[in-house]
Amino acid sequence: MPSLNWIGKDKVLNHHNEVPYRVLDKKYSYGDENAENMIIHGDNLEALKALLPKYEGKIKCIYIDPPYNTGNEGWVYNDNVNDLKIKKWLGEVVGKEGDDLSRHDKWLCMMYPRLRLLQKLLADDGVIFISIDDNELFNLKLVCDEIFGANCFVSNISWQRTYSTRNDSKGIVNEVEHIIVYSKITNWKPNKLPRTEKMNSIYKNPDGDDQVWTSDNPFAPGASTHQGMVYAIQHPFTGKMIYPANGRCWTFSQDQMLDFMNEWCPYKLADIDDAERRAVVCGVATDEIREGVLAIVLEKSVEESAMAAKAVYDRGRWPKFYFTSGGKGGIRRKTYLNNVGGKLPTNFWPYSETGHTDEAKKEILSLFEGRAKFDTPKPTRLIERVLQIATDEDSIILDSFAGSGTTAHAVLNANKADGGNRRFILIEMENYADTITAERVKRVINGYGEGKKAIEGTGGGFGYYELGEKLLVDNEYLNPDIDTDKIREYIWYMETRSGYEKQDTGDNEYFLGINNDTAYYFNYEKECQTVLDTDFLRTIRTKADAYVIYADTCNLSDEKMSKYNITFKKIPRDIVRL
Repeated sequence: MPSLNWIGKDKVLNHHNEVPYRVLDKKYSYGDENAENMIIHGDNLEALKALLPKYEGKIKCIYIDPPYNTGNEGWVYNDNVNDLKIKKWLGEVVGKEGDDLSRHDKWLCMMYPRLRLLQKLLADDGVIFISIDDNELFNLKLVCDEIFGANCFVSNISWQRTYSTRNDSKGIVNEVEHIIVYSKITNWKPNKLPRTEKMNSIYKNPDGDDQVWTSDNPFAPGASTHQGMVYAIQHPFTGKMIYPANGRCWTFSQDQMLDFMNEWCPYKLADIDDAERRAVVCGVATDEIREGVLAIVLEKSVEESAMAAKAVYDRGRWPKFYFTSGGKGGIRRKTYLNNVGGKLPTNFWPYSETGHTDEAKKEILSLFEGRAKFDTPKPTRLIERVLQIATDEDSIILDSFAGSGTTAHAVLNANKADGGNRRFILIEMENYADTITAERVKRVINGYGEGKKAIEGTGGGFGYYELGEKLLVDNEYLNPDIDTDKIREYIWYMETRSGYEKQDTGDNEYFLGINNDTAYYFNYEKECQTVLDTDFLRTIRTKADAYVIYADTCNLSDEKMSKYNITFKKIPRDIVRL
């Protein structure tokens, strides 16, 4: 598989492992106290690392709108890798070598470790959508092939970002932006979109059937591999033999087709010695055609059969396979509206369905009474389309380049529309995380606008977080300022790779939980040394096949450790670095 190399790649390949683990400090709650939505202010690389203990493998849908690396500067959302925060980060991670990087090298160094962490957070049935334009599209595609796997590439969606082109534009006008899509595992299937009135308008009821239907192809592909479904059916009105088109076969088995034909008049199976004709349809030599395939033929004369079939035609409610032109034409198949489901999404998203950049700017102005400056928002309808095809009513949605908060807006709209319980996690590194990102979400929850343009609130709520202290000081010692429950959550995740939930089991206060028949204990006190000894063992109430016990020291003999199948882990030496 082709891979992409750039200056500094070797410094960032495993940098996600070196990012310090920080706890998340909740600053306030807004709206519904029970809502699990999160808005996090801070470097998204460290924030993504902080999410791992609770959310690794649980995010159903990720949407990100990273900097496009266009070279533009001076925006509220800086779309340039010369941003001071990025330059500082490059200096720390890549070193002096970073001073000589092109802007493409810098962008790739910035994106790579973030994408590695996003891949870890994605659920097995999850999918990531990444907005980008032509500047980094092909670099991003190669990097994502490396991180997610080329076989997990789903689509390159073209979003029609504008409804009109400027007459003073030079060269070929960029009318679309891209959204590249990757799944966690192969063969991801999107949800279907709601059907439109235009799509439904082709379904009619010309025969007085109980349901509306449309005329469909009676044949399916695969004649050479489905030779048993290639045979003749005798026309009940004309007596002619009908075969599938070359390379095609009937869409149903012969037993089913015989039942359908019997609804017109009596039919039977018979050998009509047509191997040569069937071979032509299958595209094989006559000596390669399957033997013993019978035809479906009229049981009575053509005249008697035609009379019976015409009575059915005149009566209406024709069988599933019917004959056109008053019965004298070719054969067709009914497809009922209630059987077709929704509309399959395509890789072209027109502005008429998903909004455009001008719509997004007007949306922001409406939300902030014209006072918020934000030049690069995405329209809410665009993210709503992402949610339609990639989430269900209980999905968790992550946006680690949150910007103005469009993703949260779309999630709240979706929940209001169908009563769902989707949850959002937004991460924004800029200082407007509270004044714009969170403020927008507050206004969406409460409602905004005036008069005829007023938008009713969605309800809901969120918690606002800042990146807190590092859990390990100098990557070695437990930070005494960190809440013990947050340390317990970290230890449990590192041992089990699952989210921690405090349990009231009647065991001692150091009990973490049981996983795969192993009980875990974190015997830790901030103010004093702890010891694993016989007295501690007497406090254990949980029965398990094995025990993992953290403490500062251990006074148990090897014999006792072996007897009870205990593994001692010394604090902080044996705490694994995330």
